[in-house]
Amino acid sequence: MEVGDVMRLAQATGDDDPRAALAAARELRRAADRTEAAVVRRARVSGLAWADIAAQLGVSKQAVHKKYGRC
Repeated sequence: MEVGDVMRLAQATGDDDPRAALAAARELRRAADRTEAAVVRRARVSGLAWADIAAQLGVSKQAVHKKYGRC
């Protein structure tokens, strides 16, 4: 997803139609989840430890390993 797409979705969360705003929020969450997974994979490939990744994401080592341990 391109930055412009993310910006449009972020703006759409302020839509007067709550259904449109909720749909935009859903798509933003999906984009964030995909981005986080890709960044975690790159971090692991570059040799970053699970503890370091967890610290950067603000979660426990166990939580990040459980979520991305198969990446």
